[in-house]
Amino acid sequence: MRLINKGEGKKLSLPEMNAHINELLKSSIKSDGVINLFSDVKQEFSLFDPKFLEEISKMKEKNLAVELLKKLIAEQVQIYRHTNVVKSEKFSEIIQGVMNRYLNGMLSNEEVIEELLKMAKQIRDARDAGDEMGLSEDELAFYDALTKPQAIKDFYENDELIAITKELTEALRKNRSIDWQKRESARAKMRMMIKRLLRKHKYPPEGMDDAVQTVMFQCELWTDNNDMNRRVVSYAETLKNNDQDLTMVAEDSDLYGIKKED
Repeated sequence: MRLINKGEGKKLSLPEMNAHINELLKSSIKSDGVINLFSDVKQEFSLFDPKFLEEISKMKEKNLAVELLKKLIAEQVQIYRHTNVVKSEKFSEIIQGVMNRYLNGMLSNEEVIEELLKMAKQIRDARDAGDEMGLSEDELAFYDALTKPQAIKDFYENDELIAITKELTEALRKNRSIDWQKRESARAKMRMMIKRLLRKHKYPPEGMDDAVQTVMFQCELWTDNNDMNRRVVSYAETLKNNDQDLTMVAEDSDLYGIKKED
């Protein structure tokens, strides 16, 4: 987000922007103390917090409220880009449409805030729906992919769709040690495994073959993201071990008559 210094027409620096936001929040939300939205890791601001969203809706600085909501939603959409094919596509289209209408003067500050709050509620409701079905975030992403064509739900009981979701997620987890990004043969094996699992459940219904493609996209997104997370953890552990080795060498230097420099 960028705020403009109206006095000079210059873009504010990050510290200036945070200071300005803090002052506005103190006067608009009447919070206890100063809240730093962008750099204070001790404070969490979530689209899933109805109280926080209500406070934003009451802010006097409507343009700031728009920017805060847009930032929070954009961050959630960014998360979906790495975790949930269906929600990424859905909410990217919604926020782009809303902001285009706003920037073209078709929506006032009050109207765009209403639209963004409605979108935030949709995101929260979608998460709550997963909790109600007993699905983890990973499982909910697969469920979304399986049920993207709404007509799918006309052919299967929801319990059956949940069962397919859990079986699919578990099958991928059992194979997640494979380096999917480097081995095309492994990806081909994964696709065959998925198709075999879906056929066992007679998915998809006749004439809805495109539904399988969405499931494939979600599976590949999951495997790529999981593989990347595994690489990051492995790299972090390597760095940690290297640091420990260096520390041990430094501590043992006295054993060899090596004097440490002050």
